[in-house]
Amino acid sequence: MTQKIAILPGDGIGPEIIAEAIKVLEYLNSNLGLGLEFERGLIGGAAYDATGVPLPVATVELVKQADAILLGAVGGYKWESLDISLRPEKGLLGLRSELQLFSNLRPAILYPQLANASTLKPEVVSGLDIMIVRELTGGIYFGQPRGLRILDNGEKQGYNTLVYSESEIRRIAHSAFKIAQKRDRRLCSVDKANVLECTELWREVMTEVGKEYPEVELTHMYVDNASMQLVRAPKQFDVMVTSNMFGDILSDTASMLTGSIGMLPSASLDINSKGIYEPVHGSAPDIAGLGIANPLATILSAAMMLRYTFNLGAAADSIEQAVNDALNTNIRTADIYSEGMQKVSTSEMGDAVIKALTMRHNND
Repeated sequence: MTQKIAILPGDGIGPEIIAEAIKVLEYLNSNLGLGLEFERGLIGGAAYDATGVPLPVATVELVKQADAILLGAVGGYKWESLDISLRPEKGLLGLRSELQLFSNLRPAILYPQLANASTLKPEVVSGLDIMIVRELTGGIYFGQPRGLRILDNGEKQGYNTLVYSESEIRRIAHSAFKIAQKRDRRLCSVDKANVLECTELWREVMTEVGKEYPEVELTHMYVDNASMQLVRAPKQFDVMVTSNMFGDILSDTASMLTGSIGMLPSASLDINSKGIYEPVHGSAPDIAGLGIANPLATILSAAMMLRYTFNLGAAADSIEQAVNDALNTNIRTADIYSEGMQKVSTSEMGDAVIKALTMRHNND
């Protein structure tokens, strides 16, 4: 059965890292007969330059017809002066909203080879394996009303609205509990219920849904404490679930525990597990075109795609094992480089993953 993947390289380093992920997928496609087909589309600044909008109608049609979407990154200095409605990030937000991709999975896993790349002591982060589940289509990023206005006294005011309905909280709760069931059965819900009524409702609904999952231990934590605890004792967490804005911030904090944001994949899923798969890092326009970006987060995002949308767990495992094998050869891109390692380019890191896949394939 053919599976269609929409490829959206985007901006900055997006095309470079996407190219390496496609190499890996094409290798598996040829050797395992996965039946994957690829079709490219425009998003973000690249789409604006070509069409005048960050999310063209053609891209919306493409992703709706696709079974999954593999995305590079959006944004860059070039487009910062545009009206906010035309900036590259609006393309990605619009895509998430259009497809109702409400459940964002952001794993933070420390590969043992990179323990020294973390700014925290190895004993604090060694063995780290956290899954952050971020609500993605609600909250303050999408709440209305929002905007800029002039008050009666002539002063400018910016305003945004934090709002969640019970149904929105309930569906992300179920998503998080189901993920916790497959892991260590511990779920920490992060909110600010002592100050914000919206997240008071969040805690209430999380507690109610938790009764349907008695085998999962549910705890609650205020977001300021959660941020501190991620740095103080991160291994106390297994699965964390939180709102759109809090998840955005906490997942980036968690990413640095692993040594580099360049190592972290993500998945944004709808109710049927169709989704966008993309690295957590941004478009990094300062290094775009230099061939030094780390493609591993994108390659690992492709592994998540095989696992969560296509139910190809063995193929996903093979990619993750190949990344581990490649790191074992002591090669590193610039962001994870340390003394004594061999510094390699974006394409050379992708080639190393292919080589590791080939060796495993030949030994099977």
